[in-house]
Amino acid sequence: MPETKSVQDPPPLPLTGLRIVELGHYIAAPFATRLLADLGAEVIKVEPPEGDPVRGWGSQVEGHAVWFSVHGRNKLSVTLDLKSAEGKAKVRQLIARADALVENFRPGQLERYGLGPAELHAVNPRLVIARVSGYGQDGPYRDKPAFGAIGEAMGGLRHLTAHPGQTDLPPPRCGVSISDDLAGMYAAMALVAACWQVKGDPQAKGRVIDVDLVGSVFSLMEGMLPEYGLFGWVRQPQGAAIKTAAPTNTYPCADGKWLCIAGNSDLIFRRLMAAIGRPEAASDPRFATNALRCEHVGELDGMIADWTRTLPAAEAEAILEKAEVPCSRLYDMKDCAEDPHFRARELVMEVQDPLIGRVLHPAAPFRFDGIGPRDMVRWTGPTAGAHNDHVFKELLGNAP
Repeated sequence: MPETKSVQDPPPLPLTGLRIVELGHYIAAPFATRLLADLGAEVIKVEPPEGDPVRGWGSQVEGHAVWFSVHGRNKLSVTLDLKSAEGKAKVRQLIARADALVENFRPGQLERYGLGPAELHAVNPRLVIARVSGYGQDGPYRDKPAFGAIGEAMGGLRHLTAHPGQTDLPPPRCGVSISDDLAGMYAAMALVAACWQVKGDPQAKGRVIDVDLVGSVFSLMEGMLPEYGLFGWVRQPQGAAIKTAAPTNTYPCADGKWLCIAGNSDLIFRRLMAAIGRPEAASDPRFATNALRCEHVGELDGMIADWTRTLPAAEAEAILEKAEVPCSRLYDMKDCAEDPHFRARELVMEVQDPLIGRVLHPAAPFRFDGIGPRDMVRWTGPTAGAHNDHVFKELLGNAP
């Protein structure tokens, strides 16, 4: 198992040489910079003296948050009080030497610190600034507070996560902070695009990027907006099914687990019906096309569920995989961590964290030829301020 690599010796990743300052807390901005750091960018995470609040979330090992091992990986951590003159001065020094800034304060907070885009571009006219907020930098809701759950709710996603006709329980969240993660991904994408433009044009000025949680979720709503605009349709919750493809659903198994099956195409549908012992259904004219199957999906789902209920999920999955029918058990984290495909592709990998010991990390969600997933984990999330000396003395050349 490789030890944590030196901050001086990054692998030749695509964004090596790009310097980004992070004024982020909690999830959205730090998620964006984690992706950029995995790609090789030098990310300097500026934390308050007490550290990012997310360091107090979740399980701990001797006072160190397990999640932060991933959340802060490949980043240089420095601590500054942004309310102090010294803290603001050091941020300006960092900005003068940076390509980009990522922040996720509430709109107006950066300006109240005296570090708004106008002030920062006066220091570095070519700086790219990515701003992530709940509702965006303008609009009537600009100043309202928001967290990820609000992005899901207002962006249209939470409405869709209910079961049809269910009114006694609220629609559940997806289980992770999907709004923050989406906004972080969009911010990272836009930042790289803006840096490409600036670096490609010696005369280019810096750009300001505005990404919000609500808009990030709303962008995933497929054809729902034009459908509403043209026909007045409002898509309703579908539970585990897909309204436009059948049979595609999640079915109960004998061991209490669930099996997701996608028998969408005509060919796969025939293979599925043969595998569950109902080959006659494949020639039934009511099921001849996907459109017809959608009309009679209740009967089809009943046939499939009658079969899955007789078998443990893994056994039913093996039968369908042999028949080349797309399917999967609903994996929990134990399934992911122990699955041979996850391990073979190093989607799950063991790394050595000097703060918490050997720990499992998820791989970066991209691959490049000649660069393995382990090459992207140069070091794990450090303690708050771990790189103060390196950044303030060596990079900025400040006296103690």
